[in-house]
Amino acid sequence: MSISSVIKSIQDIMRKDAGVDGDAQRLGQLSWLLFLKIFDAQEQELEFEQDNYKTPIPKKYLWSNWAEDKEGITGDELLEFVNADLIPGLKNLTAPLTTNPRGYVVKEAFSDAFNYMKNGTLLRQIINKLNEIDFTNSQERHLFGDLYEQILKDLQSAGNAGEFYTPRAVTRFIVQMINPKLGESVMDPACGTGGFLACTVDTLREQVKDTDGEFQLQQSVRGVEKKQLPHLLCVTNMMLHGIEVPKQIRHGNTLNKPLSSLDDNDMVDVVVSNPPFGGTEEDGIEKNFPSEMQTRETADLFLQYIVEVLNKKGRAAVVLPDGTLFGEGVKTKIKKMLLDECNLHTLVRLPNSVFAPYTSIKTNILFFEKGTPTKNIWYYEVPLPNDVKAFNKTKPMKLEDFDDCVKWWGEGKSIGAKTKRKNREANTQAWQVSIDEIIERNYNLDIKNPHVEETEIHDPEQLLADFNKQQQDIQTLRDQLKSILSDALTGK
Repeated sequence: MSISSVIKSIQDIMRKDAGVDGDAQRLGQLSWLLFLKIFDAQEQELEFEQDNYKTPIPKKYLWSNWAEDKEGITGDELLEFVNADLIPGLKNLTAPLTTNPRGYVVKEAFSDAFNYMKNGTLLRQIINKLNEIDFTNSQERHLFGDLYEQILKDLQSAGNAGEFYTPRAVTRFIVQMINPKLGESVMDPACGTGGFLACTVDTLREQVKDTDGEFQLQQSVRGVEKKQLPHLLCVTNMMLHGIEVPKQIRHGNTLNKPLSSLDDNDMVDVVVSNPPFGGTEEDGIEKNFPSEMQTRETADLFLQYIVEVLNKKGRAAVVLPDGTLFGEGVKTKIKKMLLDECNLHTLVRLPNSVFAPYTSIKTNILFFEKGTPTKNIWYYEVPLPNDVKAFNKTKPMKLEDFDDCVKWWGEGKSIGAKTKRKNREANTQAWQVSIDEIIERNYNLDIKNPHVEETEIHDPEQLLADFNKQQQDIQTLRDQLKSILSDALTGK
């Protein structure tokens, strides 16, 4: 049976269980089971490779001791073990990061894990299905790694789960253009399920030539994720990509630490990220930022953090909404800081529907390098393919949709921390804007393609969609204004 049909069978079995309600719970349930199965495969390899290897968790919790035997415990006995022993036992492990890092990773991963299933027989059926995948086999693990992306995408159609997923074409394009090098530290401060980091690991692995290189790779990626479920999914994703101890994937809020207290240990060479936008942070988080640039808007805070955390000559690629480009007030100050401290050399404008169906907000990728101020910004507008009116779940953006941009990018791409962008030329998709023009515009970076004339749209469906979008935008602005007035009246 193929891996994809195993996963489909698991989803079908879960739908029969009264305790699992909807995609988010299915994803949560599958996550901790997958984690333990993959963790066990790693344990078998480590035990084989190392003399006197000591397992980092009690042996009774290892997958091979309670789940591998298809005739093993089932029904109420299985439920009792999982609910009363396995999950509480892993949550309450004594596993210090310094002396037992793999145990620490398990404890963190299970900090908020939950067994939603109420039928122990169905749970046993799922476990037996998972046992059809051999994670000790590198080829099967690689196949599953590709499929894992699809699982994340398929199961995140419910509620706000889409915020965890960046389309694979976007992550691959960004990592390809940033071109991380072995020995560099690479961070995603809002890592979600780990798409950027997994792509980074794949890129770095091609550069590994010996055990020293593998050691460097194991230390190279860092991530922070605020929510428990995507954190668990990211840790599992890292293990699937061969990171033995993904202790650098932290469960917490990146923005909790005052910018002024960041030290050498926090600094990184490369940042690749799609920070959450459209949301606001809890009260007090803004106090971690300079007084003149305090805001509760998440994307604006992350942009400040990313600039601060980069080493001198460090580089970043960050997905940001149009609102960041044209916004005023605090946003203007943040953009001025970005352009003063970094060379924002390229701004790639993405088509409207890249993140459909999760959001219709128009997005951009900002590529910048720290240490020298911006003199000119190259803009590149990625068009929709000729045969596509809009991207959607069944027709997502593909990596080849960036081909023309990659060809235009310039010779050399990047060598170490220096990026070569020679021989760029303006064309119907690309144009250059000087810093003087940006300053004249009061740091409004929302500059339309000068090569494209405004086209009049007469399609009734498109006009109606535009009207509805405008109404939604107006309502959003009303809500924001209400919130600002409410804060002002209550003295917040």
